[in-house]
Amino acid sequence: MIEQVLRGCRVLVVEDEYLLADDLSVALSSAGAEVLGPVPSVDEAAERITAEPRIDVAVLDVNLRGDMVFPVADALIERGVPFAFATGYDCEALPDRFAAVPRVEKPFKAHRVAAILAPLIASGGEQPLNN
Repeated sequence: MIEQVLRGCRVLVVEDEYLLADDLSVALSSAGAEVLGPVPSVDEAAERITAEPRIDVAVLDVNLRGDMVFPVADALIERGVPFAFATGYDCEALPDRFAAVPRVEKPFKAHRVAAILAPLIASGGEQPLNN
């Protein structure tokens, strides 16, 4: 088991592929996080963001069944919730405004996910963005 660097953190997982969502949920739980979701679509993610009283950090799959997750990323920014993209895409595939957002490479490795998310939580919601 990995060190519980995310103990007590509420992590929203937005991922449409069941096996990847399950792997990510297990990795986050192993790091001590409370997993919110996973949710498989942009619409469900938007509903979850509105409904949840507290989200500490999020992991967003970039492509959800053909829909890009960028409206979800924008909603998280408005709410002050830091996030990382979960993707196999390189940073050139992301809009310029998200170029500095951390990326979790697929397939997920538990220690890598925790290492990317922990500093985002520590930043107090400051999301690295290129404006």
